[in-house]
Amino acid sequence: MAKISRARMAEVTRYFLRLGLLGFGGPVALVGQMERELVTERGWLTKEQMREAIAVCQSLPGPLAIQVGVYVSYLRGGFWAAWAGGWAFILPNFVIVAGLGALYVHFGGLQPVTAIFYGVSPAVIALILHSCYRLAKLGMEDVLQWVLAAICFAVTVTLQAEVAWLFLGAGILGALYYGGHLRKSRTGTSLMTVMPIASAASSSTVGKLLVFFLKAGSLTFGSGLVIVPFLQQGVVQQYGWLDERAFLVAVAVGMISPGPVVITATFVGFLVAGFWGSVAATVGIFLPSFILVLVAAPLLARYRSNRAIQGFVKGAYAAAIGTILGACVLLGRIAIGDWLTIVIAVAALGALFLWKVNNPLLIAATAVVGLVAFPLLHPTWVMVR
Repeated sequence: MAKISRARMAEVTRYFLRLGLLGFGGPVALVGQMERELVTERGWLTKEQMREAIAVCQSLPGPLAIQVGVYVSYLRGGFWAAWAGGWAFILPNFVIVAGLGALYVHFGGLQPVTAIFYGVSPAVIALILHSCYRLAKLGMEDVLQWVLAAICFAVTVTLQAEVAWLFLGAGILGALYYGGHLRKSRTGTSLMTVMPIASAASSSTVGKLLVFFLKAGSLTFGSGLVIVPFLQQGVVQQYGWLDERAFLVAVAVGMISPGPVVITATFVGFLVAGFWGSVAATVGIFLPSFILVLVAAPLLARYRSNRAIQGFVKGAYAAAIGTILGACVLLGRIAIGDWLTIVIAVAALGALFLWKVNNPLLIAATAVVGLVAFPLLHPTWVMVR
């Protein structure tokens, strides 16, 4: 038994090191890649387990892709595999983004980031849409789920944010509809328990970074760039650690790097306080996800057969699909602004559906397009200037 556990921990660690190094496209694309590789190709999980993982993690604060990775690792190899798989997922991104932060500080800027962002960002939208299609096929089963998804899509686009109560509300409706009543297993409440934040911050900048990003990872709901407004308010407005331009460069680095988009925190930390600042920011943004998921996963495993909990999962999953599509619309307004970005988005979507192009190849190709086209077209609308 111990040998099996060690072997599974090793395979989980190897898989997430590779995904952290080669997985592009943000949280939805990464989750879609996990679904394709771990359910369809490797058979580590059933479709039902993957659907539960997505619905539960989308209902928790913190970055979706890491949470799903931790949850999957837990199901595959247990408690310590969850820690190993999660940090293996983060490590390649940390090394890459901390290195970019060092280059940015040394050279006083990263001009190619803007050009790469120009080419890659419409491809990211295509990756999100393609992954959302796969996730919808995985877990959308009836009319009620599609109605919930449509409502969540409309609210997300209207309010221009992913709203936490949408996941809870949809989950509770699902529990009532599919399970008859909630009984004592009120998953929404128990899983929403937020990790306590230290009441007193260290007086050092590194300590302040750690506490700030612990709050960001504990209190911010939704996927990927949903955390950006929270970070912008704290990093730029409250503490004045970065100006607006440097912060937008940090966001762009997070988008074009492999792995979770919130690795932006690593870049911010390096710019503010060097290497140890990047370590503090990275630990702060991701640590709450481990704690929350490792509380939620055992509860799910214990009560998986409960109809009310199954209903909560189905309702929350529908909310996840709707809010992901809504976030895609919002991100599309940032990523697509001229004829070339429209062409890139359509071509990338066609390549994903027709030829099943792998994500790293797609990102590399569109990065080259951006590097070539940006100095020729000089688009003034691009987010990072």
